[in-house]
Amino acid sequence: MDAQTLLLLRRATYGPTPALLAEAQKMGRKAWLDRQLTPAQIPDSYVEGILGRFPRVKWPIAKIRQEYAKNFGSWDVMLELTRATMVRAIWSERQLFELMVEFWSNHLNVTCPSGDVWDSRADYDRVIREHTFGRFGDLLVAASLHPAMQSYLDNASSTKDHPNENQGRELLELHTVGVGTGYTEDDVKDSARILTGFGTDGSGEATYRPKRHFVGPVGVLGFSDPNPTAEGGQELAVRYLNYLARHENTARQLAYKLCLRFVADNPPAALVTRLAETYLANDTAIVPVLRELFGSREFATSSGQKLRRPYEDLVATMRILGMKPDAKGTEGIESLHWMILDMGHCPLYWGPPNGYPDVASAWQSPAGTLARWNSHLNIAARFWPKTLVGPNLSAMIPNPRPATHGALINVLSERLLQRKATQVQQVAICDFLSDEWHRITPASPVKKDSVIIGWRLPYVVSLLLDSPAHALR
Repeated sequence: MDAQTLLLLRRATYGPTPALLAEAQKMGRKAWLDRQLTPAQIPDSYVEGILGRFPRVKWPIAKIRQEYAKNFGSWDVMLELTRATMVRAIWSERQLFELMVEFWSNHLNVTCPSGDVWDSRADYDRVIREHTFGRFGDLLVAASLHPAMQSYLDNASSTKDHPNENQGRELLELHTVGVGTGYTEDDVKDSARILTGFGTDGSGEATYRPKRHFVGPVGVLGFSDPNPTAEGGQELAVRYLNYLARHENTARQLAYKLCLRFVADNPPAALVTRLAETYLANDTAIVPVLRELFGSREFATSSGQKLRRPYEDLVATMRILGMKPDAKGTEGIESLHWMILDMGHCPLYWGPPNGYPDVASAWQSPAGTLARWNSHLNIAARFWPKTLVGPNLSAMIPNPRPATHGALINVLSERLLQRKATQVQQVAICDFLSDEWHRITPASPVKKDSVIIGWRLPYVVSLLLDSPAHALR
């Protein structure tokens, strides 16, 4: 496979699989990307079947509150949502869509699980999904006025006499124009005043209460309105959010973050500018921005500039090893949930409103590296989770079998990493396989009783997954 197609697959999915590699090779890079950008055309019945094991994720707010009338605040639905999110990342055919759902969930972060959104977080996820490949302006309005965001950022308690500035500030600082773009404390205050009146009612649904809305002139970053009546506050907020969505600084912030996600930890300034221009020229539509990004020279030359975070590493490991969910039930999926929770990168779990960091330096630590390596071995050797199913690792060994250890390590490396092992890696793995009675080198013949095709094969697989090549997006 050519390097450009492989780069696209590593960046626009959670990790290649043999089937994905074959599909992209057959379709060609452009056709494959076109298909990913129209996810409704991609059948995903396999994942839908697995998601049937998490039925509460589809419940509306009213049903959750009804079913948990005697246990208000239960985390059950939120935990199911986290596990359903992992299922989609690992097994969905709509890979780019799932990556962008994660991107928006991170950009418009509402922590899950959290007691404030126990009844509304699953519905918020549906809103993110509905608008993922649409216009950011529509997504911003829907997310900002959703009961989950209203509760998470305390706007539900905001009143005309005592405006809570939390959501008004984060709307500017994180969700739209960004820090250092010229807004003042007075802008923050008026941003909060515009949002007064919104919140949740006794049913947990979003509501607008005119009596709580601030009335009087407001102005934020060039947006101004006399705001003469409380009844007009609802329409005012929608216009304000649409104004922010189309602000040139919002365009730049989103372009920067998309480059940060898909291109490099230090996004190329020229590409950021072009993406921002594309965003504004297409009235906040995201698909044209993604086409510009993936078709850019900067993307094509960005190999080696992005590293997988722990969650992406775990998902990529599951995908390349061909692991499947439990034949029945959810025990293995739940185990993966606890595994990634211990690794510090559980999906949707980030506490502050700014979302998980997406630069390599934020994730570098000896403990983090060890946790990744342990997950590779646990999954490859089927130590844990035990109820997941998958092909025997011996299926990676071709017939006829490579004659030497070095050649076999190369075959395994190409299967797992889409590249041959370096000479240093071959020697290191052979040293690992050696003992005081048997010295193994890359030139050593592979015999029918060689440990590399026996009980130590899972360790060789995990060592290859421990390499920097697997860590690269």
